[in-house]
Amino acid sequence: MNNLRLWCATLALAALSQASFAQILIGQTAGFTGPVGAGVKETTDGAKLYLDAINAKGGVNGQKIELISLDDKFDPKLAAENARKLIEDDNVSAMFLTRGTPHTEAILPLLEKFGVPLVGPSTGAMVLHQPVKKYVFNVRATYQREAEKAVTHLHSMGITRIGIVYVDDSFGADGLAGAQKGMAAAKLQPAVLEKFNRTKPDFASIAPKVVQSNAQAIIMVASGQAVVDGAKAFRTAGSAAQIVTLSNNASSGFIKSLGDNARGVIVTQVFPYERSIAYPLVKEAIELAKAKGTGEISPAMLEGFAAAKVLVEGLRRAGPKPSREKIEAALESLRKFDIGGLEVNYSAEDHTGLDFADLSIIGTDGKFKR
Repeated sequence: MNNLRLWCATLALAALSQASFAQILIGQTAGFTGPVGAGVKETTDGAKLYLDAINAKGGVNGQKIELISLDDKFDPKLAAENARKLIEDDNVSAMFLTRGTPHTEAILPLLEKFGVPLVGPSTGAMVLHQPVKKYVFNVRATYQREAEKAVTHLHSMGITRIGIVYVDDSFGADGLAGAQKGMAAAKLQPAVLEKFNRTKPDFASIAPKVVQSNAQAIIMVASGQAVVDGAKAFRTAGSAAQIVTLSNNASSGFIKSLGDNARGVIVTQVFPYERSIAYPLVKEAIELAKAKGTGEISPAMLEGFAAAKVLVEGLRRAGPKPSREKIEAALESLRKFDIGGLEVNYSAEDHTGLDFADLSIIGTDGKFKR
């Protein structure tokens, strides 16, 4: 009888141990090094802020979430290879927080082939919204919405000579379409319209054209270092045009990299002001950051934090054994899901999630102002 009890106790302990080590594997490929490294780190830090808090409470349905992050150096080919490894070799349950339009496009065939949901790609590309991609769940507004809002804002200030400088890839074309939509509504034509090579940008040849156009503002649809280099080239050439860029550059690291050219740069935003505790989402992020000693919340961190909240809710609704299929179905069932003052909505016809868009300007203190 004693042996039976001992055997049962051993089995119970083994089951308990197995449960405590059970994990939900989530995959991420993003440019942790390269031109968008600063932003990627902040966005991921924001996501980990929430995931760590959830894991500290025992995880989701008794299982902790493990985020496997691979560096794709902002190279679409490497992004696809990383995704293949995560999906086929590591057998992740979902992909999460990819960065870049061509990079996310590169992994779409793998999502379709293996039925893997992707939550919160850090890109506002329209190609990920329309037509609806079954396995892509966006948690932010589109670049087109941002660019259009930027033009509308500039025009409302009496600025009519607006130039557009954009990267020659799918991201650039997407932002350009939004800016042109805003220009058409304001009955304006671009003062200057120039595109540049993503891997080898040549702003030295574009800068004189910006100066000659006498542009009052330049909308730069580009990532991180390209905007920094472009702004420097334009200033060196003598242009005083207001620089405007999109939310993919809404990080503290981006401000630092701008250096003396940071002041007055307008950056569109897709989440509320990161110091506005009127939003429970922001208040929660600030409190967790303070408890963890990670410093202030940036817009990029807030994007990752919001994406993590959506991911966790999808896992929770998927049940104790969250297969890829169950997670996809659970995410699509989200209706009016409150992440803290903002509602996320998905359906078979719409995977946009949120449609919030705002503007910020970099102040003299090196922080975003609304």
